[in-house]
Amino acid sequence: MTLDAFLDRLEYREPIRPDLTTLRNLHRAWRFRVPYENLDLQLGRTLLLDPEALTDKFTRRRRGGLCYEMNGALALLLRAAGFDVTVVEAAVLRSTRGEGQWGNHIALLVDLDGETWLADTGIGDAFLEPLPVRDGTYRQGELPFRIERLDGETWRMHHHPGGTVESCDFRTAPREVTEFAERDEIRSPDSPFARVLVAQHHRDGRELALRARTLKRGDGERHTLSSLDEFAETLREFRIPVEDFGAAELEALWAKTEGQHEAWLSMGARRA
Repeated sequence: MTLDAFLDRLEYREPIRPDLTTLRNLHRAWRFRVPYENLDLQLGRTLLLDPEALTDKFTRRRRGGLCYEMNGALALLLRAAGFDVTVVEAAVLRSTRGEGQWGNHIALLVDLDGETWLADTGIGDAFLEPLPVRDGTYRQGELPFRIERLDGETWRMHHHPGGTVESCDFRTAPREVTEFAERDEIRSPDSPFARVLVAQHHRDGRELALRARTLKRGDGERHTLSSLDEFAETLREFRIPVEDFGAAELEALWAKTEGQHEAWLSMGARRA
């Protein structure tokens, strides 16, 4: 039932086998169908990482989520499809911000036919297909991603040059998704994940990004949302069902983005 529910969400109709073709196709389908978004955090909702809550949010409610939710739910799907999946602790931007970044992210390692693959849909503009956990540069279309071994238990994924983050480190020791349920990233109102409404999604061969009221399509096109109706339509474009929010909640989200947008403009002015 879990497998069928996720496949329906992904509109996936291909045969399911625990092989590399299926792994690549499922990862790609997830990137095409499920947005990265933090709207529940913006509303002060508690984020639950147990299997029942993740299945409900991603299949019945057809939502997206943060990295812990995205990769936690992807792990449920891949395991239901017969893959050997390990949840691991990760650290976005540890290369520049230091050891305190450990645990601000999780990733998945998939062991298949004697090789390990990195699966990660929890970065807003993540790679479309899993990457081999092996030193080297791997191109997906025109975009290069590099995997580097740092030591016996630690690896680094170097994002492509235009990516939203420079790199993400990950360890190989197994963890459980529920171990991250009390992280400040999803519990504290001061979390960087909560400061600005964010949604990111891959649509029609390009990355969409929403930050407060600024919508970015592709490499350079930017647009400022000007009304609640436009905000709702933009969420639909990101495959975020506005039906999951009451009218008052949707209005609260829109109102909240006003101050966030002004702060974003002020920050840009100071940098200029």
